[in-house]
Amino acid sequence: MKTKYDSYCLNGIAEGCKYCVRGEKLVLFVTGICKRGCWYCSLSNKRKNKDVVYANERKCKSIKDIVKEVQESKATSAGITGGDPLIYFNRTIKLASQLKKKFGKKFHIHIYLPTKFVSEEKLRKLSKYIDEVRFHPNFLIDNKTIEEDINKIRLAELFWNKPNLGIELPMIPDKKREILNFILKIKDYVGFVNLNEFELSETNFNIVTKKYKLREGGYVVKDSLETGKWILNELNKKKIKLNVHLCTAQLKNNWQFANRLKRHESLPYGKRTEDGTVIYLVVEGKLKMSGTFYDKRKNRTILSEETARKILNKIKIKRVEEFPTYDRIELSEEYIGRD
Repeated sequence: MKTKYDSYCLNGIAEGCKYCVRGEKLVLFVTGICKRGCWYCSLSNKRKNKDVVYANERKCKSIKDIVKEVQESKATSAGITGGDPLIYFNRTIKLASQLKKKFGKKFHIHIYLPTKFVSEEKLRKLSKYIDEVRFHPNFLIDNKTIEEDINKIRLAELFWNKPNLGIELPMIPDKKREILNFILKIKDYVGFVNLNEFELSETNFNIVTKKYKLREGGYVVKDSLETGKWILNELNKKKIKLNVHLCTAQLKNNWQFANRLKRHESLPYGKRTEDGTVIYLVVEGKLKMSGTFYDKRKNRTILSEETARKILNKIKIKRVEEFPTYDRIELSEEYIGRD
């Protein structure tokens, strides 16, 4: 039942997840606006309730920015998320259609949809460009909406085959029986279920830490993983034929993100590590000589190893390890040149 990706599954995983664990999925965040107000939402402050568009870590103002991120990250697919992509529906349709036009029909696109604003007409339009739909039911914040959740999810059967329809649920320890019961109610109308380990964030920190203990390490709710395993075992006992995947925090860090780093383009003269990060030898400001590349965004000059050796005793050189992603977050730095 355990996968090679540090996760757990029953019967297999959804097609979109296969791209994801290989680091091939672009995360297209189309807006941070959402009308649901889920207490467990893990969006960051810079995205939650903000009408912004991001392709991975790149804030985007146009489709050109998104295309550039697809190319630099070598993505073969995309996952559209939010907020709620249905709130700015025309934007969502436009971006999905442009990605298909630019990268072809084989460019796999899945989308995350809160059920609140789902309608037959919106699903019909989405079906022209979306390969896989992952619904976020509303029942965990309002258990009176269970039948409404199911009816809205069932609409998708009109436009997609069952293997391309699924639900995503956070593994909240004290909600495990409600989650299991919902899965049993919806099982005939979807092909897969994704169970997500419940993670802490800056926006849910106060409420989550009041209600739950954290596992050692500090950013995952204690017993969340065990909750997911319990649900998997119960479904297995009942011989449920859904593809059920328990996606762990470990998978996201050690596989999804790490593999995406390894695929992402780096700047000239960078040395890739086994973890996918990149090491650069740099000097501050602009230096004009052979074996160099000027990084305008950070106002620094990246050196080849040969050039660095030539000037090592003449100028301070900094060894920097950072992510190759658009934000290029630095993990460590040290001076290796003269004192």
